[in-house]
Parts: sequence; structure tokens; C-alpha cells
Amino acid sequence: MTVVLDTRQAAPAAEAETVKPSLAGLSRAKLGEALAAAGVPDKQIRMRTTQLWRWIYVSGVTSFDQMTDVSKALRQALEARFTLDRPEIVTEQVSVDGTRKWLLRLPRRGHEARAPEIETVYIPESDRGTLCISSQVGCTLTCSFCHTGTQKLVRNLEASEIVAQILLARDRIGDWPGADRPDDHGMLPTADRKITNVVLMGMGEPLYNFDNVREAMEIAADGEGISLSKRRITLSTSGVVPEISRWGEEAGTMLAISLHAVTDELRNELVPINKKYPIAALMDACRNYPGLSNARRITFEYVMLKGVNDSMADAKALVRLLAGIPAKINLIPFNPWPNSRYECSDWETIETFADYVNNAGYASPVRTPRGRDILAACGQLRSESVRLRAREREAAEPTAAATGA
Repeated sequence: MTVVLDTRQAAPAAEAETVKPSLAGLSRAKLGEALAAAGVPDKQIRMRTTQLWRWIYVSGVTSFDQMTDVSKALRQALEARFTLDRPEIVTEQVSVDGTRKWLLRLPRRGHEARAPEIETVYIPESDRGTLCISSQVGCTLTCSFCHTGTQKLVRNLEASEIVAQILLARDRIGDWPGADRPDDHGMLPTADRKITNVVLMGMGEPLYNFDNVREAMEIAADGEGISLSKRRITLSTSGVVPEISRWGEEAGTMLAISLHAVTDELRNELVPINKKYPIAALMDACRNYPGLSNARRITFEYVMLKGVNDSMADAKALVRLLAGIPAKINLIPFNPWPNSRYECSDWETIETFADYVNNAGYASPVRTPRGRDILAACGQLRSESVRLRAREREAAEPTAAATGA
């Protein structure tokens, strides 16, 4: 059973350009710029930035009036220019297993005829909670087994839009100090902290939005704010080889590789980026990932597709392929989506595959499908946002202005 908790209407497109920008999700440097714009003297910028940072990222406030150690005059100046708004929730769904999925509408940029939408998923367990966030609206990679790949890329998310997904999720599940947990009976961890892990496994290829994703993860990992350990942040890539080493050097988070095949012929079909960066190049990048060790293993994601990549020969080839790489192999039962052409491997086949890989010395957990009833499972995320051509934008904008739509 799916429970829809919240639905809201979009703000009129004609009003989008006058919406005040939100400070929620900004870096320290950009908060400083906002304070300067509000008239704060240069000598006070650092101190005021620290105040805002703690209110936004430690306390999770959503109103400037809640900032009790900030002068009333400054609160009014900030209120006149900015907000602390999160993305708009279009729908919030709770699965029978406690998984939550939010369809979020982002503020429309000046050139956008429609407000773009993304999906974010929260997966609770008894002792931990994982938030799966998006880095792009849509995707360029067209992986044949992935629902997101059927949605063309609309645009990259800004760093603040990536961080805002974390803030909104913490709002909705009561993950701020002193906050009440939601009353919808969804399963939440017993630990004080409800979001313990963040994975960049939502919509988009994060390494194709490198700078914004890096800035967002720096904000998330800041020890004086959200304070997520980099060992609890995992970036998943389909194999943008030139950026893998750079990510390790500059961001230092955990790494996951969306592998899914052991031959170039099959991976070219399943993960078309393989035509540009074949398996041999990808494995070299993994072996040279900065900080790689038994304590900091790479996770290789392998979706189990019936009759496609699930044979014992595939299992043996996978073990040979990963030789010498500290690794964990995450076996993912295929999650069906409308009109997909694949089927999930039989459970006996998956267990046999997992047993072989595990006996070869690699941890090979089988990921329990979560949120399938709300299309929130791995490979199922998709929004209806489309990228309009210039001619279509020109046609849409006068219509929006005339109708207020």
C-alpha cells in the first residue's frame, strides 16, 4: 500500500522570477555574499556567517525569526531579500516498508519555462537511515535497465539544490535536535540521528556535475554543520573515468561503480558510457583511486538481469575482473519499471551467484528491494521534467504569462 502524505500545486510560472532566493543549502562563502548584500559591514561578515551557518545546518531553522542571537534589524534585512525555503514538495509517498519518496519541484530559473522536478528517497533501517539524492534533472547516460535513463537531461543541479534535499529530508523525518518524528507510522531508526548515510545514487551522473556535487558534499561533511563523515557519503558513477581519481583527491568520499557486466560487449548495451570508457580503463581508475584500502573499499553495483548477466560464468569473470581491488560487490535484484524489457533473476540464481562471489573473498550482499510499490527502488527514479528547445520555450513563456500557469 502506498500512502501519499502531501500534494501541492506549483507556484504560477509568471511569478517565478520574483521569488526571493533561499539561503538554505549555500556554502559559507555564498552566505557571506548574501550578508554583504543585506548591508552587513565587512568586519562582521565572518561572525554573522557563522551564526547563519549554525542556525541553518545545526538547528535546521526555516524562519529568520528563529535566529534569536541575530539582531532584529538584520533579521528584517535578510527577510526582505531571502528565504530559508526548501524545494517544494509535489508528492510525498511512504512505502509499506517505510521507504519515503519525495517528488520535489525546484524554483524556476529565468530561462526555464517550467519548474524542474527531481526525486529523493529515504531508506530507513533499524539502526541507520540512507538518503539517496539526485545530482541532475534527468540523465545523459541512457542505461538500458534504468528508468531514469529514459528521461533526457534537463540540467545540472546547483550545489544548494543538492544540499537542500538533505535539509528537506531532515525536516520531514524530524532529524533536527528536539524535532518531533512524523506521525504517519513510517519506520524510522531508533538512533538519535535518522539520516546516517548519503548516497549520490539518485537521478543523474554526479561526475558530470562535478563542481556542484563536490561543493554540496563539502557542506554536508562540514563538522560544524550537518557533519556527515565522508566515509558515510558514497558517490556512484557509471564510469566517468577521467573524473574518478580527481573525485578521490578533491572530495575523498566512498566510491561506488555501476558495473553490471563483465564484458565490453554487454556493458556497451547496459551502460553505454562503456563505449567511451571501456572496462579495462575503468578498472585501472579503480585500482588507482586515492585512499583505496581494505578499510575504504570500492562498492561495485551489479544489477541481476535474468538470462543476461547472471550465469556462473559471469560470476567467475567478475571475480577475475576485480582481482587486486579492495571491493564489495552489491548484488541488486532488478527493480521493474513500466515498459522495461528486462526481468529480475530468479532468487536461486542470485543466491548461487552471491555464494560464489562471497566464497572467492568478496563481500556480496544482496540488496533487499525497498520502495518498489512507490517506484523508489534502485533504477526506478524519474520525473516528468523535460528540456525544452529554444523555440518551445519562446512559445511557452507568453502562454504562461497570459494564463498565470
